[in-house]
Amino acid sequence: MGKDTGFMEYSRKNGETIAVSDRIKNFNEFHKTLRLEEQQKQAARCMDCGVPFCQAGKMISGMASGCPLHNLVPEINDCVYRGNLEQAYKRLSKTHAFPEFTSRVCPALCEAACTCGYGGDAVSTKENERTVIEYAYEHGLVGKKPEGPRTGKKIAVIGSGPSGLSTAYWLNFRGHDVTVYERSDRCGGLLRYGIPNMKLEKSVIDRRIKAMEESGIKFVTSCNIGVDVTKEQLLKEYDRVVLCCGSSKARDINAPGRDAEGIYFAVDFLSRVTKQLLDTDFKKFPYEMAQNKNVIIIGGGDTGNDCVGTSIRLGCKSVVQLEMMPCPPSERVASNPWPEWPKVLKTDYGQEEAIEVFGADPRRYQTTVKEFLKDKDGKLTGVKVVKLSPVKDKKTGRMNMEPVEGSEEILQADLVLIAAGFVGAEDYVVDAMQVAKSARGNVEANDSNYETSVPGIYAAGDMRRGQSLVVWAISEGRQVAKSVDQSLMGYTNL
Repeated sequence: MGKDTGFMEYSRKNGETIAVSDRIKNFNEFHKTLRLEEQQKQAARCMDCGVPFCQAGKMISGMASGCPLHNLVPEINDCVYRGNLEQAYKRLSKTHAFPEFTSRVCPALCEAACTCGYGGDAVSTKENERTVIEYAYEHGLVGKKPEGPRTGKKIAVIGSGPSGLSTAYWLNFRGHDVTVYERSDRCGGLLRYGIPNMKLEKSVIDRRIKAMEESGIKFVTSCNIGVDVTKEQLLKEYDRVVLCCGSSKARDINAPGRDAEGIYFAVDFLSRVTKQLLDTDFKKFPYEMAQNKNVIIIGGGDTGNDCVGTSIRLGCKSVVQLEMMPCPPSERVASNPWPEWPKVLKTDYGQEEAIEVFGADPRRYQTTVKEFLKDKDGKLTGVKVVKLSPVKDKKTGRMNMEPVEGSEEILQADLVLIAAGFVGAEDYVVDAMQVAKSARGNVEANDSNYETSVPGIYAAGDMRRGQSLVVWAISEGRQVAKSVDQSLMGYTNL
């Protein structure tokens, strides 16, 4: 423990956030880091707890408490406090392949479980990690070829999202030859086309892909498994195949008028925006997608928030975000004690921007769509919404959200974005690989070795567990790599 009174001497201080009026003019990252001297003080706040919940990654009341990667948080914070960032990177690298991603987009499960957060402000572990990984890149510590002999074993990883990249990273680290297949024109999967540039600049992904290539990993883009390459070809060429294709089948809204022109899945909208930005080197913004439009977003999660921020940057006329569930409390309730994940109201960057630009929080709780309205030409004109009320099911005891009679309201809408989550893996991939599927639409692969119903084919990430956080995908990539290594070598040191 570097400074045993640090948590009493220093208050939490976060890096600068660029003002809303400036940041909505572009798609650049808007959260900055502190100077190293200030970040060292923040690291000094770590108490080096006897029981560090921050790195536990345990399920409590159905939700994760602490980092699923089990990062050595107190040790890393101590190294940052002492200014030994190279050692901090070495400690972080023992468990984590991509701190540059999670330090930007993770909700920081580590901080939610921090003991300092029990009665005050948690240690800024997320920003400490960002300082460490940026130092590592600046000083040439990332991308070195793994030491030791190569095994000669060949593995195909299908999908270059966070789970696929993590799988490839650890298998290559072990000495296997890894080829990653990606159906899109660029690598990154969800990181590339599902998360807007202002949350995760795509140059950060490019930097990591380059480092992975330098370390010996091969990438094949614009190659769709099940279309361009068959299961038989993969099993013939590779010793093992790992499916990391994500859970990309979007949940639809089956309401009258769904066929109206102007309704899109959020992931498609965000992907199109990012692709045009990348294709034009950020010189042309796709304003035509939202400019002067009344935008309705169905879904209150991270993707819905990303759609709010993106729509504002594209000059929307108004934006409303519909959420079926009640508004969470502003503070923890007695039934949600620390170190459980805090089920409290959070106002994310997109909502902050909407409040400043339009003068009101865009979220409408306990509301859902009853009908999409369209004109004689089939173009979307509005949305009929209805309020919902929690009603207890007498048989199951569960609370169901039921429509409130007479609460219908019509909202103007020129663009509707459906951000209602995902319902499993793409059918054509599952069918092509002939692997069993669970009732939830995910690929069946057990928790012990991640192998599917087809010998030699494994699955990890959202494709196996369903829609989840980037940090869980990275964790599953490491776990499946360990299992594949064990199956190939008879033992594993991952």
